[in-house]
Amino acid sequence: MVEPLSPRPPSPPVYSSSIHINGTITPHGYVITNNEPSPVEASKEPSLRSISTPTLALDSIDGLQNDPDDAAIKYRDREALRHGFEDVYNSEYYMSLLAQNFYIYFDDKRHLTAGNPKSADSSSTLPDWRMRDRQKTASAAIVVCLNLGVDPPDVVRTEPWARLEAWVDPNEFNDAKKALELIGKNLQSQYESLSMRTRYKQSLDPNVEETKRLCIGLRRGAKDERLLFHYNGHGVPRPTPSGEIWVFNKGYTQYIPVSVMDLQTWLGAPCLFVYDCHAAGNIVANFNRFVRQRMEDDKMRQNDDSTESGSHPAFPGSAYKECIQLAACQGNETLPSNPDLPMDLFTSCLTTPIEIAVRWFILQSPLPRSSKNLSFNIPGRLADRRTPLGELNWIFTAITDTIAWSQLEAPLFKKLFRQDLMVAALFRNFLLAERIMRVHNCHPVSEPKLPPTFNHPMWESWDLAVDQCLSQLPLMEAAEEQGQPYEYKHSTFFEEQLTAFDIWLKYGSKSRRRPEQLPVVLQVLLSQVHRLRALVLLSRFLDLGPWAVYLALSIGIFPYVLKLLQSPAQELRPVLVFIWARIMSVDYRNIQQELLKDNSCSYFIQILTSKEGLMTDLDNVGEHHAMCAFIIALFCRGNKAAQRACMGPDVLQACLHHIQDPNSALLRQWACLCISQLWETNPEAKWMGVREDAPAKLAVLLDDPVPEVRTAVLVALSTFLESSELDGGSAGYNEDMVTREAQIVFATLKLTGDGSGMVRKEIVVLFSRFVKHYASKFIVIAYRQLETDKNKRGSSGSRVGNPVISIDFPHSTIFVGVWKALLVLSTDPFVEVGDMAAAVVDFTFVLLLNSPLARLAEQLVRSRSSLVKASNASLTSSGSELNYPLSAVSSPPSPSPQRVPSSGSSSVLELTLRRSVSIANSLRNLALGYNEDAPSTEPNLPPNPNGVSVSTIPYGTGKHPTTARYSRNDTEEIVKLPLESGFFDWSCEYFQEPQMSQAEMDEPGSVDYNQRLWRRTRNEKTLAYTQPQKDLAIKTSWNYQIGFLNNMTQATKLVFAQFEPHLVVADDRDGVTVWHWPENRKLNRFCNMNPPGTKITEAKLINEDDVPLLMTGAGDGVIRLYRNYESGKKIELACAWRALTDMLPSNRSSGLVADWQQGRGTMLVGGDVKVIRLWDAPRELCMADIPARSGSPVTSLTSDQVAGHIFIAGFGDGALRVYDRRIDPREAMVKVWKYHKSWVINVHMQRGGARELASGSVDGKIHLWDLRSDEPVTTFQAHERGMRAMYVHEHAPILATGGQVVKIWKLTGENTATVKTNSGYIMGNRMQHISAVAFHPHRMVMSVNNSHDSHIGVYNCTANLVHDFS
Repeated sequence: MVEPLSPRPPSPPVYSSSIHINGTITPHGYVITNNEPSPVEASKEPSLRSISTPTLALDSIDGLQNDPDDAAIKYRDREALRHGFEDVYNSEYYMSLLAQNFYIYFDDKRHLTAGNPKSADSSSTLPDWRMRDRQKTASAAIVVCLNLGVDPPDVVRTEPWARLEAWVDPNEFNDAKKALELIGKNLQSQYESLSMRTRYKQSLDPNVEETKRLCIGLRRGAKDERLLFHYNGHGVPRPTPSGEIWVFNKGYTQYIPVSVMDLQTWLGAPCLFVYDCHAAGNIVANFNRFVRQRMEDDKMRQNDDSTESGSHPAFPGSAYKECIQLAACQGNETLPSNPDLPMDLFTSCLTTPIEIAVRWFILQSPLPRSSKNLSFNIPGRLADRRTPLGELNWIFTAITDTIAWSQLEAPLFKKLFRQDLMVAALFRNFLLAERIMRVHNCHPVSEPKLPPTFNHPMWESWDLAVDQCLSQLPLMEAAEEQGQPYEYKHSTFFEEQLTAFDIWLKYGSKSRRRPEQLPVVLQVLLSQVHRLRALVLLSRFLDLGPWAVYLALSIGIFPYVLKLLQSPAQELRPVLVFIWARIMSVDYRNIQQELLKDNSCSYFIQILTSKEGLMTDLDNVGEHHAMCAFIIALFCRGNKAAQRACMGPDVLQACLHHIQDPNSALLRQWACLCISQLWETNPEAKWMGVREDAPAKLAVLLDDPVPEVRTAVLVALSTFLESSELDGGSAGYNEDMVTREAQIVFATLKLTGDGSGMVRKEIVVLFSRFVKHYASKFIVIAYRQLETDKNKRGSSGSRVGNPVISIDFPHSTIFVGVWKALLVLSTDPFVEVGDMAAAVVDFTFVLLLNSPLARLAEQLVRSRSSLVKASNASLTSSGSELNYPLSAVSSPPSPSPQRVPSSGSSSVLELTLRRSVSIANSLRNLALGYNEDAPSTEPNLPPNPNGVSVSTIPYGTGKHPTTARYSRNDTEEIVKLPLESGFFDWSCEYFQEPQMSQAEMDEPGSVDYNQRLWRRTRNEKTLAYTQPQKDLAIKTSWNYQIGFLNNMTQATKLVFAQFEPHLVVADDRDGVTVWHWPENRKLNRFCNMNPPGTKITEAKLINEDDVPLLMTGAGDGVIRLYRNYESGKKIELACAWRALTDMLPSNRSSGLVADWQQGRGTMLVGGDVKVIRLWDAPRELCMADIPARSGSPVTSLTSDQVAGHIFIAGFGDGALRVYDRRIDPREAMVKVWKYHKSWVINVHMQRGGARELASGSVDGKIHLWDLRSDEPVTTFQAHERGMRAMYVHEHAPILATGGQVVKIWKLTGENTATVKTNSGYIMGNRMQHISAVAFHPHRMVMSVNNSHDSHIGVYNCTANLVHDFS
């Protein structure tokens, strides 16, 4: 048998003293660890068992008083603490260590979410970042109407006048035709620099027919692709207000108008129009008017039934709405004629932005005109970013992208800047045109319209980059003339922008606004110099959450990071793995095919399978390996091709190796989940796992200390189980596989008692697969269960001649074990687990109805129906309902097992399968070993002769809290098997949550941080206020009643919260009531959901330094923890498990008793069992079963709250036993005191004060003990006629006892006060006694409840004591 792994236990959240106030210790402000002993523990002496001399100091207990103020008082007054605890206070280091940290338990994500993933409707709709409608500009028409030498009639030119067209001066040519051809050639070349794949056709000074022929031909060749139509109208009249542009006739003697409507018809859609002419805005306005007219005509055609199909236009009117237009100016504006600028200034901005931007920068310079040199020559190529010209172009692209990103809405940015390279280039340059032409009283127009961008701050960065470049040109020219090399100083633009992005990540990321620098980061990825820094900053940005990932994807980051997977650079691997994990976590389905292309997934497979895959000096190599396993798991999820791609490499072997990593729980978890995705519906991978003995290796992790790892193992083993339609019980099924699957299920049976509800949910999912596959066997078991139930109830039904009885089905098989486990799980206290297991049981009985055993099964149900009527009554009182009509058996039910038949003639068994109560409810008591009809006994108390309850509230009424992210299904549908697991999706959420930054509660200034700071301040204030009151406790009468609470039910447990104004009351009706005791106001009441016949026997509060949780224990051995217990709307079941099993039947039951050790995160649990069980909160596992060494039930538990090694148990026979958990469990009992002769009501060790240990029994005897002594230190008789309650104050030297009255005692045995409580009822001659009593942990306040009375009295020790909780 393989030994289980034993890595270090997971640590609960630790909250440091960074928010500590004035150095005062809170009542649980201490740190105790199992692996790293404190300085005091480092020099331990022999354990308590080795000490025999009563006078020897008990240094080995390592106990410390919780309250430093108590310690200071004791040392000042030279009063020694009990048990030798005073010596450890000499360690100032240890005392300061206790003040700096405290632990919070049951506050992990699995408790806050119950292991359930976010529902689809709970998260906001995220944008679609994929370019599904990506287009390209297939063809372009360059229409130039210049008619050089002839001015248009509506333009009056004055000298000097702008002459350059496409950077060509026509006056330098004697032949106007050559000049026109060169202009067309240059213009085409300028457009080709934007898009080389576009096919260009020129039309120089065309007539109408040439224009029409060109447009129609281009549309025919482009089909559905986009066309570019560039119109230069500098040599023709300006467009008319009615929407006409001008061309020529064949003889060039007339200007011929062309309607924009005709142009639309010839070009079709989609199109991109560029208008460079005077009054170009008229074209845009009329174009949009004609589009609206076309759409109205389309509506009229749809309404006109007589329209023939042939009369429909080639393109609907709505198609023209997608056309894009860029115009040089508005309808009432004239183009600028500055002689220092080209005539086609708008076209130059769109096609040669760097040249025109630099020229314009020089013209705008405040230097004298004589010093301005417009004949500059910036060396380099646009495509080479290492040259000055290429760097300027690179910076220009980054700046214009940034401006657009910050000013445009995301859909518009995606449409204009990411779908088409030509459109993106033109719109980037259009931003420059708007900036330049606005200075010359021209306002370019675009459709769709863009917000003003001419005054964006990023233009100043552009001016600085141009200035830095131009300032070096003279030096470069001089060096070139001298033949000396010159080292060009590259711009600092990108470094500065990365620094700005870094600052934004530190101080501005909380706003969730789009960072302006994100497009710059995208551009920097193209540079090897700054690539690593950019990737690190990008990873920090993606760490902010899914919203940040989608922003990065929408800006176009994906092609870049996909290309980087081909990089062999080792230093990029950790950051690339992190980035890809974030991307895959939000949208893996759209990425799987991209990783399949070019075998990009091998990048992560290589890292996962190779020990040298990551840099060896990384501290978190395990976490990066876990990210690789996560990426591969999502890559394989639901994708057969991806699974095949991962089967060749050693992915499975690598995962089996990584599950043995003791240092990274995340790696173990995701290695298991990666295996599960390889195996899911993949028989070849499963056989590969068989050859590697993978199931046995995975089974070792069933004992892992981390609940998430145990759950991940169950997910992997579940996928290994066959899910084919072939019944596992058929003869054609592989016997080896049956044996192997039975072994897997047998190994997982032990997890049915796991402390984590998340683990138990997954075990039900695994069982559902097993039940579905071996359905025939479980049908027979279900029938046998009905027979067993009938026989145990004493049914007289005959079994003679029953053919089913002859079926040989041994009860020791794994199938019977699974069935019994499902019955137990159907009563699980974790609501979701119980519902899921009950659904599996119900499904099995529905299958039974479809089998040949259906008629016999209905006869069994009919024969037992008369025997369960009493049980029905008790179940009905708790909100359940059983229905066993004695009607005749109807016709066979529908063969479909997916829904329970609901007709009026339903058979007996069918009606028991309604979701109001499943058949599991009537069988589970047999599995648990207790009888639902048995009378209940009052737990933890001696027999009550006047056992009449004052409660009129039915048992089990009140709100039933459920787990987070879960709502119960009230429909009558039977769930399909196998059940679906949500653990994988829940685990994926880890990579959507911030990991690099501090948690919200640790971030100074955050709401959570301020709330925690306020709570700590309040706690310190409470301690400082209550410490001086301890002297009042022994000097006052305690008869000052400040509250009278009508609980409506008989209280059995009273618990004060340390710092909240809450009094928790557990009653005999399975209810818990929370009171705001200073205001006498009820806050909440809810049901603890106990089964009938059991009661709440324990109630405590945990995590009281921060936000407390309420813990309840019941007579059925179940512990439940509630979050937001004081709120009826927000209350949730945080955790629940069966802490005790095999409860022994007894006429005098103690139920479940427990003690919580906040410092160690340990729950000590005892009761009607032979052991005391130690449950570890971080692991959610039972760490030890310590034999109680007594035949009587455990009635009370207490322990040293600091070191937590020593605990004391009181028993029903009056014995007290002391245990040391450091010793082997079989030898852990180190001392026995048998001075009590009757039932021990309570034994308690103070957390503060003198750390007194006191015990009391029902005969009224009180003993005070010192752990070093074999005899009691003090003994006194508190009551002569019996005692039913005793409570020791945590810090003050007093205790209270309850008989017929409440007596307050000094711990020296002196009676200081007697409190006669006021009953809410007139009891007549009935004897009245105290039912429950409790002190506030710090305040001098006491609560008391009488038997047969639903009222609770709250008392102050003095009349003038004020309680402030602000």
